[in-house]
Amino acid sequence: MSPAAGVGGHIDAELLAVRLAHAQRLGNMGWAEWNLRTGCIIWSEQVYAIFGRDPGDGPLRLAELADHVEPADLAALDELLWTVTQGVEPVQAEFRIRRGAGDVRSLRMVLEPLMAPGGPTGVHGVIQDITGRRRAERIMSESRRQLLEARVQAAEERHVMLALREAILPEPVGCLDLPRTRIAVRYVPAEKTASLGGDWFEAAALPDGRALLAIGDVSGHGLPAIAHMAQLRHALIGLTMTGAPPNQLMAWLNDLVLHRLADTTATAIIGHLDTATGVFTWGQAGNLAPILVRDGVAAQLCPPRGVLLGAASDRPYHLATTELRDGDLLLMFTDGLVERRDRDIDEGLDLAMTAACKLPGCDLDEGLDQLLADIGGPNPEDDACLLAVGILG
Repeated sequence: MSPAAGVGGHIDAELLAVRLAHAQRLGNMGWAEWNLRTGCIIWSEQVYAIFGRDPGDGPLRLAELADHVEPADLAALDELLWTVTQGVEPVQAEFRIRRGAGDVRSLRMVLEPLMAPGGPTGVHGVIQDITGRRRAERIMSESRRQLLEARVQAAEERHVMLALREAILPEPVGCLDLPRTRIAVRYVPAEKTASLGGDWFEAAALPDGRALLAIGDVSGHGLPAIAHMAQLRHALIGLTMTGAPPNQLMAWLNDLVLHRLADTTATAIIGHLDTATGVFTWGQAGNLAPILVRDGVAAQLCPPRGVLLGAASDRPYHLATTELRDGDLLLMFTDGLVERRDRDIDEGLDLAMTAACKLPGCDLDEGLDQLLADIGGPNPEDDACLLAVGILG
């Protein structure tokens, strides 16, 4: 026979009392009984602990409970006591008590009338301290409120950033038409609110008949990256008027990033397209090389040497020359197009090249939308810019 068992296998009464007291402490609850006829009151040990009352002072009468309840909760206690003395069903209520200066506890009380043929003889109750639970609920509620406010603020900030980007970098409607050439651009914002970055493009006719084609990406996200992007792009537009070749423009922009845009780096491709001859002369600074689609086959161009803008002050930028033929398509893009956390960059490049093969001969503006869909849609973590150049036959 187990040491915990008595005659007939019943649990020893003393052990049962110990286990019951332990269960009450774990649940922070206790029981009480008020005899309405004799005035006898019995409280379990845990009820004294809940009320912060010395057992030597004895239990409280039902009428005395009001002296310990917060004034705002007196109505709930009054209704509870009135209802339990009138009915036969258990009733419950929540209210707060004050055990001392600053020590306010939240209680749940369940009362059940003890009935006899002549009416109720007493009240039996279970009292639980639910202060910790209510505190946790308040913390969760406050956390949800703060999260909602943060989401609203982030949405407002995103709206401001998109509006600022649109003011700085308005996207042309449809394609840009030049002699023998069609150009389409697309800015693709990141899906996540906080990830708007410094990607930019430029496609414009120059006074000498050539076209300036450029894309780039300034490091970072948010308003600082957008502000740096604006400085870099506007500087390029001004410097282009000097007629300098792309590698010299790149060197000047590198000096700008090094000396005026602290703690910033940037990637870029800058090129001049001679629309009469189809010759594209270009330089790059740490950017992925463009994709050339010719006769239904896509491949990346071999890039000229060039380090990130802002990375070093004594590294020259080199030029590459690519002769574009009738029917060719050139796709320039920033890394947000192909880089994803859940896949290798080579896989992203393969998807982009496969999708780019569909662009020749179609409407470029609609084709870029289809290309984005084919590679999996916008990047959740980073924005991207695309610039497509189609040479007409």
